[in-house]
Amino acid sequence: MSSSHTVLYFQAGLGVIANMFLPLFYIFIILSHRPKPMDLISCQLTFIHIMMILTAGDILLADILQSLKFGNDFKCKTTIYINRVMRGLSICVTCLLSVFQAVTISPNNSLLAKFKHKVQKCIIYAFFYIWSFNLLFSSRWFFYAAGFTNESVTNQMKVSKSCFLFPMNHILRGLMVTMAMSRDVFLVGVMLTTSAYMVIILFRHQRQCKHLHSIRHLRASPEKRATQTILLLVVFFVVMYWVDFVISFTSILLGVYDPVVLTVQISMMNVYPTITPLIQISSDKRIINVLKYLRSK
Repeated sequence: MSSSHTVLYFQAGLGVIANMFLPLFYIFIILSHRPKPMDLISCQLTFIHIMMILTAGDILLADILQSLKFGNDFKCKTTIYINRVMRGLSICVTCLLSVFQAVTISPNNSLLAKFKHKVQKCIIYAFFYIWSFNLLFSSRWFFYAAGFTNESVTNQMKVSKSCFLFPMNHILRGLMVTMAMSRDVFLVGVMLTTSAYMVIILFRHQRQCKHLHSIRHLRASPEKRATQTILLLVVFFVVMYWVDFVISFTSILLGVYDPVVLTVQISMMNVYPTITPLIQISSDKRIINVLKYLRSK
């Protein structure tokens, strides 16, 4: 096993373990208590990140499919399709998390206040539309991705050690890239807008507390901690998204498979799903209390 694969496996192992812990906790919360709407979104985000990590490059899920004697073509189509679906879901659900938190902490006299009591119902509809859109939008990879059949063909673009993309019509490629970029730019814009809105609300609340309450009342409330966590996740996601975009654009310009570029790209792509659960665990007081309780036993 090469050193690059060792690094990717270590990073993937850390990300999967951290992400597997969160669903167990959220399932416990859902079964034993009335869950918060944010718990449902966070639980789904962890599942998406596990699948993102498992389908990144020619490791993990690709190795599992190969060990089960599935053909290389099936392996490539499956891993690329699932990974693209999960990458689309990651940005959509992160945006959803930001929007619903902005609604949750909005003042009662704001325009968003009327949606507070509809959050639970809206989440179910939002999940349905988000999943449907990404499953359909990423279906094109079934037609343009395949395992190597003839490595001497020069117009096949390598995207991994054993997968390539068929050449695509320039107009169709431009349309697909435009649609994908429009989706991502729109969602990133929504995340930044809701983040700015939440920062303004937190600033106003902090200023009011300084005038109306004593210092002991200035401790962060659960809502404030959750908002700060989501703001951190959004900022981190936006930074990593653009780093991944630059690397991906560079690999497209190269037009050939470069193991070094691919390793860096996979590593950067997995940073967000790996760090996200660690941020959530460290900032959720309920998880910290459970860990303290288990440690005292």
